[in-house]
Amino acid sequence: MGKNQYVVPTDDGWGVRGEKNEKLTKKFDKKSDAVSYAIDIAKNQQSELTILKKDGTIQNKNSYGNDPNPPKDKKP
Repeated sequence: MGKNQYVVPTDDGWGVRGEKNEKLTKKFDKKSDAVSYAIDIAKNQQSELTILKKDGTIQNKNSYGNDPNPPKDKKP
């Protein structure tokens, strides 16, 4: 499993960074572009993606690999 990815607000747009990294992997003007880029990385590394809002709170989380809390199967 690879490094979890984060879409984070920056002073002038949005950035993607790996978990525990101080430096951004890449900067974007639009949040949608940052999310698309981060999804590709998370899928490739089979990791988790966390998308933050402009205020720094969590907007959404998705797992693209080893989900720590997979959904339980529902049997009819």
